[in-house]
Amino acid sequence: MALSIGIVGLPNVGKSTLFNALSGGGAQAENYPFCTIDPNVAIVSVPDARMQKICDIVKPIAIQAANIEFVDIAGLVAGAASGEGLGNKFLANIRECSAIAHVVRCFDDDDITHVSSKVDPLADIEVIDTELMLKDFESMERAVERERKNCKTGNKDALARLEVLERVQKQLEDGTPVRRQTLTETENEHIAPLCLLSAKPVVYIANVDDEHIPGGNAYADQVKQWAESENAATAVVCAQIESEIAEMDDESRIEFLNDLGLEESGLNYVIRKAFELLGLMSYFTAGVKEVRSWVIKKGMTAPQAAGVIHGDFERGFIRAETIHYADFIELNGEAGAKDAGKMRLEGKEYVVHDGDVMHFRFNV
Repeated sequence: MALSIGIVGLPNVGKSTLFNALSGGGAQAENYPFCTIDPNVAIVSVPDARMQKICDIVKPIAIQAANIEFVDIAGLVAGAASGEGLGNKFLANIRECSAIAHVVRCFDDDDITHVSSKVDPLADIEVIDTELMLKDFESMERAVERERKNCKTGNKDALARLEVLERVQKQLEDGTPVRRQTLTETENEHIAPLCLLSAKPVVYIANVDDEHIPGGNAYADQVKQWAESENAATAVVCAQIESEIAEMDDESRIEFLNDLGLEESGLNYVIRKAFELLGLMSYFTAGVKEVRSWVIKKGMTAPQAAGVIHGDFERGFIRAETIHYADFIELNGEAGAKDAGKMRLEGKEYVVHDGDVMHFRFNV
């Protein structure tokens, strides 16, 4: 399942420096607006400590972690929705992403230019939100006009859609992003085809200097309070430190994080929170040829999870040989779990659990 996170923010807030930590240094990171013009893309492995424990038991030839795509998108400025700066291109790139990692400057540095000439995290957030909402409002205007035409034919479905669209449009006009609006599952289905920018889940990244890791500072506290008001997540990171961590070997990285009082890197935390926001989880397939992690939506059944591997697995699904992760580790793998009666045969109605180790039987 493809997962793409767009790294956004005003110019010179640390977006590309964070991206370099992910990609190993592929993005430009300069002290002027629009240094990043075309989006840079990095494919990175989703961190999951469970995979290594499975591999220690199975000792596979190959390991394949689930992947996540990070897109470093050009810095946004006020007026982007009407084409200022690289606005239209920026907004089109966001539309293709599953979620947004919004980097907010939370440090003082006279040598790094701020596009607004002062550090004000909430004002920066407001600029981004406003531009997303303005673009969404344009989309809503076109959608409302189409549905009004459909309603003239007496189409009841169109009438229901129009009511939802007009309500969402009104709240956008009042300054409420779609993600802050209270919508039912059905109502969300009505607006889903529009791919509204302000509807996308957000992880706020408070980028602080190295003196304020891990606790953050007054700027970061403002970002946390804002995120809490919309049930979003916040990660306090230092982009420069993340770049240094990315270049270390595993042993040095663990020691460095321990010295900072951190259990994991800030970027790993961002990935985990993005998973939670998007309602995702992982299951594993484990054999001597390969141990692999597969990303699925929470609530998926065994046939649907099998379909993530290949459509034939879902169409011809017979059963799933399933072991809970904890049992797999405690009983030293598949053979031990089977001997202890912990391998279960699950049918089409089984809802997959996070961390399940699975083997699918199917007809071709």
